Amino acid sequence: MPEPENGHPPQTRAAEPGPRTGHQASLGTVLREWGRIGCIGFGGPPAHIALLRRLCVDCEQWLDAREFEDAIAACNLLPGPASTQLAIFCAWRVRGRLGALAGGVAFIVPGLIIILALSVLFLAGTPPLWVRGAGAGAGAAVAAVAVQAGWSLVPPSWKRAAGARRWRWAGYLLAGGAAAAGIGPWLVLVLLGCGATELAIRQPRAPAASFRSAAALPLLAVRAIRTASPARVLAAAASGGVLLPVAWTAFKVGALSFGGGFVIIPMMQADAVGHHWMTSGQFLNGVALGQITPGPVVQTVATVGYAAAGIGGGLLASVVAFFPSFAFVLGGASRFGALRGNQHAQAFLDGSGPAAIGAILGSAITLTRDLTQPWQYAVLAAAAVLLLGLRRGVVLTLLGAAAVGLTIALAGGPVPH
Repeated sequence: MPEPENGHPPQTRAAEPGPRTGHQASLGTVLREWGRIGCIGFGGPPAHIALLRRLCVDCEQWLDAREFEDAIAACNLLPGPASTQLAIFCAWRVRGRLGALAGGVAFIVPGLIIILALSVLFLAGTPPLWVRGAGAGAGAAVAAVAVQAGWSLVPPSWKRAAGARRWRWAGYLLAGGAAAAGIGPWLVLVLLGCGATELAIRQPRAPAASFRSAAALPLLAVRAIRTASPARVLAAAASGGVLLPVAWTAFKVGALSFGGGFVIIPMMQADAVGHHWMTSGQFLNGVALGQITPGPVVQTVATVGYAAAGIGGGLLASVVAFFPSFAFVLGGASRFGALRGNQHAQAFLDGSGPAAIGAILGSAITLTRDLTQPWQYAVLAAAAVLLLGLRRGVVLTLLGAAAVGLTIALAGGPVPH
């Protein structure tokens, strides 16, 4: 036994509390807490991550800080909405597969209900004048939101690049921006191509293996979707008419879009406007609705689905877009630690990541081209000052822009049709 110090017996230090293992919460708790985050999660991925960290690390200690940060890094290596994947992973960690399903659905559904209800209002055949004005105002500010979202990602991405890699980083950024502004439907190929190029440069003697590594993640989603019984039902439902292109658009958003968030805009815009499901102005409204509603920003795809085929189309688009996130987590959550340390995955992200940032910035060009009234450009300039100069929040900025458009409309000013 250790000798006493100063005549007193040695003190036994209590073990530091750490994350619990096994089933750490009931399904009711998962449904309640993840549903609460889905209801109050305004502000996109940063807000979702902060709320999940507060719940799972700070308050309940279901995960330790290192595991949570590793999960964030792993989700950022996957295509699709990273914050949604993080929510599903945390629910899996707390309550297993059933918890992952329950938590993911609870996180997604509140925002889905709200955005479909708003879509019915804003995409009506003859919306009221005040709705048109508010939509035109909020839509005018969306391009500034895209610039702010892309610019916030530039410093950490640039910091990861070093030496000669910074020249390639700039090239990937320009390629993504040009693709988003000019060839939106093919943006997925540019993102994959940039990732595969970086892999081939780092492993010049095995370019074929590198490309297979680059394609492994999206192919995992394809394989999961082909083999899962719910997906077969969706495929059968989408076997004809407008539902098939809606499902394809949603699949690109959920399984093939590295970078998430605003990188999906060029792909959705090309399909939504190109198929004549929405006008350019309605698409701007849809993007704004995705920003001001809680939950994942990818919910915008439900607005596109609604415009194409009503409530059924909106639900189909949402299910197809989010299904790969469940497939990735349920199929590979136990390997997230290894994924973060995988050099192939890191190299691929070093190529596709800057291209995704460029795509986000490039989407601002296409969004600006859709503005039709002079006052909308003034709203855009004011939104840019608020977001980039004064660092105001996205939701408040969009609501302020909507209020300006509403005022102009009620005062008899010109409003886009």
